[in-house]
Amino acid sequence: MSLEEAALAFLTSLPAEERKEKQQEVNRFVLWYGKDRRISQMTPVAVASYADSVATAGGDTARRLEPVRALLTYARKEKLIKASLAPHLRIKQAPSKTAKSPAPARPQTALTSDDYAQLKSQLASLQEDRIRVAEEMRLAAADKDFRENAPLQAAREKRDHIEARMQEIQATIANGVVVEAGKPAETLTVKLGCRVALRDLNTGRELTYTLVTKNEADPVSGKISIVSPIGKALLNQACGASVRVIAPARELRYQIERIE
Repeated sequence: MSLEEAALAFLTSLPAEERKEKQQEVNRFVLWYGKDRRISQMTPVAVASYADSVATAGGDTARRLEPVRALLTYARKEKLIKASLAPHLRIKQAPSKTAKSPAPARPQTALTSDDYAQLKSQLASLQEDRIRVAEEMRLAAADKDFRENAPLQAAREKRDHIEARMQEIQATIANGVVVEAGKPAETLTVKLGCRVALRDLNTGRELTYTLVTKNEADPVSGKISIVSPIGKALLNQACGASVRVIAPARELRYQIERIE
C-alpha cells in the first residue's frame, strides 16, 4: 500500500472534526516522503529526518508532529508497517546553553542613505507579497484533495522564498552603518564616494577607482568596495600617500596621485 493510500484510510477512519484538524499535517508528510512510495518500506531514519525538518522550520513542532504520529500508530495497528515508527518522530533536545559557543559577530555593512531607503522599500514590498501569498495558501488549502494540490505547494515555495529574502534584508539593515559620501571639494583624504587616481609603483601604469559600498561594487566599471583589499588600503589615505595591498600572487604597491 502506498503512503497516500494509507493516509487516506487513516483520515477516513477519523471523526469529521478530528479529520479536519489532522489533514493538513498528514498531507504535508505525504508530500514530503512521496505519496507513491510504499508505507511498508518506510524507515526510522526517514521518520527522524522528517521530525528534524519540521523542527528546523520553527513554530509549534510538537503540534505539527502529533497528526503524523497518529498516522504511524494507525499504520502499526493495521499491520501496514512491521515495526513501530511513531517513537522515532521525536524532537531532539537542544544543546546546553553552557556548552554552546557564542555566535560570531556579523560584520557591519556600509550603506549609503540611498542603499538604506532601497532596502526598506524592498522590505515593505515583500511584506505585502507575504500577505498576498498567505491568502493564496488559504484558498489553495480549501481544496481537500491533497493528492494533486499543486497550487498549495507552489504558494508554500513562494512564501519560503519571500521569508528568506526578508530575513536577508533585515540582517543587512540590522548590521548596516549608514555613511554619507563627502563632497569632492571638501575631500582631503580618501572617503566613500571618492574617485581616486593611482599609480602602480611596480609597472608605472595609472589606474582610477571610485570607492563605493559593497552593494554598489562593480570592478569592471572601476567601482570598488570600501571593504575590498584595495578599498581598505586606500580609505582615509591622503594624496601622495603610498599604499600596499597583499594579493595572492604578489604584493601590490600604489601611490595616490589625485583624489576627486
